[in-house]
Amino acid sequence: MPIVSIDGIQTRYEVLGSGPPLLMFSPGGFNATLETWSMLGAYARTKPLDHLSRSHTCIIFDRRETGQSGGRVEHIGWDHFVAQGRGLLDHLGIERAHLMGGCMGCSPVLAFGVAHPQRVQSMVLYWPVGGARYRLSSHQRFAEHLAFVQQHGLEKVVALVAESGKPFGADPRGGPWASVLRSDPAFAKAYAALDVERYKLTVVGMQRRLFDRDTAPGAEPEDLLSLDIPALILPGHDASHATSAARYLEECLPRAEYWDVAVAEQTEERTSARLLQFLAAASLSSNQEAAAP
Repeated sequence: MPIVSIDGIQTRYEVLGSGPPLLMFSPGGFNATLETWSMLGAYARTKPLDHLSRSHTCIIFDRRETGQSGGRVEHIGWDHFVAQGRGLLDHLGIERAHLMGGCMGCSPVLAFGVAHPQRVQSMVLYWPVGGARYRLSSHQRFAEHLAFVQQHGLEKVVALVAESGKPFGADPRGGPWASVLRSDPAFAKAYAALDVERYKLTVVGMQRRLFDRDTAPGAEPEDLLSLDIPALILPGHDASHATSAARYLEECLPRAEYWDVAVAEQTEERTSARLLQFLAAASLSSNQEAAAP
């Protein structure tokens, strides 16, 4: 599977199918690997990648700090994930694409649309994360990691990750760089030697940048209200994917289509049909706009 360096960080990716390009920001929280599109929860049930790749060039990848992609200890915000996606499009020579995010992957899609609207043909937001419970649980995850670091130090974090093999979402003690610690011995060695106090400040800064609100994170509402990009919202309904977060995005995105269908009724057949219908209409509208004098 190909790997490309984007801003000095390795990105593992795969391109499937043919047709209009569709850049897909993986679901799975802090385990956002390309496999989650086929193996995780709702996505395993509805199989969007199987259907979309029949008519689109689907670009899937391990988000930085997950899977076999690399990482860097820094104050990570949604803009860092945007830079990875933009760099992947640049590498593939794609100027404009549809964007799709699942779960936490919806937030960088929103941020991408705000930062580079000219490069976004449409946005699909599948089960956007958000809600009060999601913010609280996210903060708790970071707090558990910081408590472990405070008590045991960074060398013990490296040892824990090597023993458990679990990503941050499965064992918060390992922290947001757990996957990179497991896959990159040189990174793990440098990580263990970091100044603990400065590291703790970096982690706190990352938490605040990513999870700063009780609704869908990723972009400011004032920026979303100004976006002239077609968007399809597929709502979730649980502690991490609050329906209120999906409704918030419907309110903020001027060209949003809200698929008002209960989770239990989001079957493979109905979901794939709705996704393909939206993408086809967005492509047609974009082509008509481009051809207009």
